[in-house]
Amino acid sequence: MGLDDRQFEAYLDELHVITILLPKSYQNGISNHFYLIEDGIRHELQIAEIISLGANIKYICHYKSEVQFGETSWIVDEHGGVTDLQIGSVIRTPEFDQRFYYEGNDLGVTYTPQRISLKLWAPTATSVRVKLLSPNQDSAEEYVMNRNKKGVWFIERKGDYELYHYSFLICINQSWREVIDPYAVSATANGKMGVIVNLEKTRMAKPNPPSLKHPTDAIIYETHIRDFTIHPASGASQKGLYLGAQEAGTCGEDGLPTGITYVYELGVTHVEFLPFHDFEGIDELGDKEDYNWGYNPLHFNVPEGSYSSNAKDPYARIIELKKMIQSIQTLGLRVIMDVVYNHVYIREQSSFEKILPGYYFRHDHHGMPSNGTGVGNDIASERLMVRKFILDSIRFWMTEYHVDGFRFDLMGIIDIETMNQVRKLVDEMDDTAIILGEGWDLNTPISPDDKANIRNQKNLPRIAQFNDWFRDSIKGSTFNLYDRGYCFGNDHYHEAAMQVLAGSVGIEKPTQGIFTEPIQTVNYVESHDNHTLWDKLSCCYQNSEYAMIEKRHRLATSMVVLAQGIPFLHSGQEFFRSKNGVGNSYRSPDEVNWLDWSKKVQHQDNVDYLKGLIKIRKSHQAFRFPTAKEIRQHSSFLTLEKPLIGYFLKDVGQYGLWNHIVVLINPMNDYIGIQLPISGEWHVLANGTASSPVPIGETSHIRYFIEPISVAVLVK
Repeated sequence: MGLDDRQFEAYLDELHVITILLPKSYQNGISNHFYLIEDGIRHELQIAEIISLGANIKYICHYKSEVQFGETSWIVDEHGGVTDLQIGSVIRTPEFDQRFYYEGNDLGVTYTPQRISLKLWAPTATSVRVKLLSPNQDSAEEYVMNRNKKGVWFIERKGDYELYHYSFLICINQSWREVIDPYAVSATANGKMGVIVNLEKTRMAKPNPPSLKHPTDAIIYETHIRDFTIHPASGASQKGLYLGAQEAGTCGEDGLPTGITYVYELGVTHVEFLPFHDFEGIDELGDKEDYNWGYNPLHFNVPEGSYSSNAKDPYARIIELKKMIQSIQTLGLRVIMDVVYNHVYIREQSSFEKILPGYYFRHDHHGMPSNGTGVGNDIASERLMVRKFILDSIRFWMTEYHVDGFRFDLMGIIDIETMNQVRKLVDEMDDTAIILGEGWDLNTPISPDDKANIRNQKNLPRIAQFNDWFRDSIKGSTFNLYDRGYCFGNDHYHEAAMQVLAGSVGIEKPTQGIFTEPIQTVNYVESHDNHTLWDKLSCCYQNSEYAMIEKRHRLATSMVVLAQGIPFLHSGQEFFRSKNGVGNSYRSPDEVNWLDWSKKVQHQDNVDYLKGLIKIRKSHQAFRFPTAKEIRQHSSFLTLEKPLIGYFLKDVGQYGLWNHIVVLINPMNDYIGIQLPISGEWHVLANGTASSPVPIGETSHIRYFIEPISVAVLVK
C-alpha cells in the first residue's frame, strides 16, 4: 500500500489505544467495527469513543493486547477498507519509554581493523539498512540490519571499513528516509554522511590540570574559535582555525603576547569556547566568508569542520581539535565546551526526527511541536533515550577530547533530573569539572518544578547558572539598551549591587538572594550575546568623553572579578571590545565579531589593571568563598550614603595573608572620603589606576578618599 492509497488513517497513540480517522467522504465516516491484523490473525477492536472532527469521524479504540513493533500491522473496517497502523503519540508515553529503554553503551559504530559493528536505536522502524560508501566513493553497498531487543538494529561486517562513509535507511509508517547516525564521531564536509574512523589513531594524553579546590576558584574567559585569531593583528599563522587557537607564543604589533599565551598570562583559569560540535550555517567547502556562532547543531559528537584545516579529511577536525585542547591544557588552562542539547537546527531534517518521529522533541497539548527555545523546537530531555543520548555525548567529549567542563546553552529547557545525572556522570570522571548553564525560565511544556532554571536552583546544587540579576544590576537591563545599572551611576540598583557583590546568597538571610551557595552564581556583565559592555555604555553616554566611559567599564568589570561567585569575562572585554553596536552578531561578518588585537595595544593599561585584580582575587580565599555560611560569617557592608558601597571582609586571616579586607566602590563623578571600619594602617592593593596583590600604597588615616568612578581594595 502506498501513502496515497490510504482510504483512512489509523494511529497507535498508546500501547492499548488506537485512534482511527475516517473521512466523512468515505462511507459517510461510519464503521461499526474495526479489526487489527497481525501475523495474519484478525483481532476486533473495542470502540470506546466516537467524535466528529471536521471532515473526519474520530474513533478511539482499545486493544487488550499490545501491538507488535518492528513490523507493519493493518487495520480493517467493516466495509473491507484497509490501512496500515501508523505510529502515533504512543512514542511519547512513559510505557513506551520504559519498554524500549536501551542501557547499552555501543550505539553507533564500533570499529576494529578486522570488523565493524553498527547499532541504531529505532524501535518503531519496520526495516533498516545501512549504506556503506567506499572512501574513494566509487562503490556503494547496502546491507539489511537485524532487529534486536529494545528496538536496536544491528549489523556486523568483517573487513576494514576505515574511512567508509555511511548512513542508515529507515522505513517508518511505510515511508523510507535516509539519516545520519546521531552517534557519528566524524562526518563528510557539511555533514552529509557519517564517516567511520579509528579513534585509536587520534588519542592524546591529557596534561595534569592545576589544582581547582572550589568552583569559585575558577575565572572563565569566553571566546569563539574563529573570533579568537581571525584578526590581522592576532599573530596567529592559522587564523580562525583550531590550529590557530592553540598557537602559543604569538605576539601582536607591540611585541607582547596575543592568543592563548596572552589569555594564560591574563590569569584566568578556564577558556570557554562557543560551540565546536558540527553545526549548520557555514559552508565547510566555501571560501570561509560565512560566519556563525555555532548554535545550529547538526551532529553532536562530530567536531565542526569549518575550524579544521581540511574539512574533507575526516581525521583533520578530530586531531586538530584534540591538539587545541591539549595545547591549552599544557599551558595550565582548562577548557569548557559550550553544548547545545536544547534544540536542533531544523527539526524536520534532523536525524532524531527521521529516526523516531515525535519522540525526541516536546509537543504541546494540541500535539504541536513546542518552541520554548525560540528556534522552532525543544529537545525532550526528560525522555529516557534522549537523556541517555545527552549523557552518552557528555561522556564521549570528556573521555575522547578531555574537556574540563560544559556550558549548557538554554539550560532552562532541560529537565532537572537530566542535569543532575549529567553532574553525577561528570563527577565520576572529574569532580573538579565545572558545569554552568543559562537557567532562563522558558515556555516549554514540562512542569515548572522540573525545569533546570534559576527558580529551581536549590534542586541543582552543584550546577552554576548565569546570574542575570548580577548582570542587570551592574550594567542595567540587557533588553533595554538605554537602561543604566549601578556602575552606570543609577543608585536605584544600589541594594541589588551589594547583594550580588556578596554572591547573591543573601548576606543577612537567604531570602535576600537567589542562590543557595556562591558556587552556583556565574557573575558577568558581558558575553557573546547582546551588546558588549562598551557598546551599551556608548549608547547611554553618547556625548561623554571616552575617559569617563572607560572608567565605568573598568568599574563594572572590577565588580565581576571581586564579587563572590564565579567570574565570567567575555574575550576582549578587558580592552573595551566593541561589535560596532551590533546586538545580535550570530552571523555578522568577521569585522564585527573578531577579537581586535590592536585594541589590546591601545588599552594595555586596562589589561594590566585587570591582571592585577585577578591576582588579588587569587591571592586570598576571602574573595572566593565556596559557601554561603562563610560569606555571612565574614561579610558586612559599611554604612555609607547611596550610591557608595563598602564591602567589609572581617577576620579572614585564616584564608590568606590579610586579616581584614575592604572593597570600596564609588560610581560617582567626585572624590569621596569614606571612613574605614578599623583605625590604624591599611595597605592599598587597588585604586582607580593600579592594582596588585603587593601593596601599591598605605594609609593611616581613618578616612580614605576614593577616586571618581572607581574601586579600591584595602587590606589590613
